[in-house]
Amino acid sequence: MNQKLKVGVLFGGRSAEHEVSLVSAASIINALDKNKYDVLPIGITKEGRWVSAINAVQLLKERAPLDNLPEHVLLPDPRKQSLVNISTAFPQAAQHLDVIFPVIHGTYGEDGTIQGLFELADIPYVGAGVLGSAVGMDKVVAKQLLERANIPVAPGIWFLYSNYKKHSKQYISDIEKKLRYPCFVKPPNQGSSVGITKAHNRKELHAGIELAGQYDRKVLVEKAIVQPREIEVSVLGNNDPIVSIPGEIIPSNEFYDYDAKYVDGKSTAVIPAKLSKHIVKKIQQYAVSAYGVLDCAGMARIDFLVQKNGKIFFNEINTIPGFTSISMYPKLWEASGISYSALLDRLIQLAIERHEQKRQLRTGYTPKSDWYK
Repeated sequence: MNQKLKVGVLFGGRSAEHEVSLVSAASIINALDKNKYDVLPIGITKEGRWVSAINAVQLLKERAPLDNLPEHVLLPDPRKQSLVNISTAFPQAAQHLDVIFPVIHGTYGEDGTIQGLFELADIPYVGAGVLGSAVGMDKVVAKQLLERANIPVAPGIWFLYSNYKKHSKQYISDIEKKLRYPCFVKPPNQGSSVGITKAHNRKELHAGIELAGQYDRKVLVEKAIVQPREIEVSVLGNNDPIVSIPGEIIPSNEFYDYDAKYVDGKSTAVIPAKLSKHIVKKIQQYAVSAYGVLDCAGMARIDFLVQKNGKIFFNEINTIPGFTSISMYPKLWEASGISYSALLDRLIQLAIERHEQKRQLRTGYTPKSDWYK
């Protein structure tokens, strides 16, 4: 009889998307087949403390006191491959992990930082590696790479917020000349539309830059695409990814901001999106190409903007997409024939396969002589 895989579901974190992560994690934990997996919930508080408990999701949702719980860490030691208790007051054995399912959206979870820890610990993990996570998270770098790969992106200007503080008039002037109004102002390393605003005039542009500067050292300003349809596809796989049917988001607000996504519940999703076969094929081709260019693995949701004339623009990629009950990534796969639980199975298998492939690579070299001694 096969032994169950020990799966650590990692959630929460020091991110503006902390609350979204908790809801995603609860959905994943409930859906994982308990006949196949021994699930270990691992929460990270907003302050960065690691908590491992059956009810960790609820504890973080309620912001409950954690004084009576042991603290844990994942050691960057490939000999351990375990979640280790560091609380002397609460003795507990280390808990071995076969695979980690990270569902920390945004900063310190989706940007390559936590993936680097997984690599050092030599534990298989779901999703993109360090490079794919980092470049996928940074909208500026991602769009520069995709533009070079002939994938159309919205015209934009980026700058350091610290430089803007010194030369705001010059930056405002450049934006008004090159992009005009309306335009979108974004912190490049955030998700769930946190810190994003749409500026219709100079006053709103300045306010939007000030807000974006609270979330990121860089600011991205993009030309607003005229009357776009927001189309999303889900990608699954490592070396030979597959793409779901597309879905369309009809936001309740002027654009698909944080409230429209999670709070007011009035945005709607149309699955499949009502598009011509030609447009669907082109979007799917762009999605596979972008997935490869950005060195993604496991999963990603890729968002596009489509105009009435059929022009397609890459909008953004999410390497750890939402897994809530209303999240497009699993909903698109369900509509494409892969159930939620089967999707989780496949993602875990992809993580293990990628880890095994990487372990075949040589990491050392034996010099001809001991010259370094």
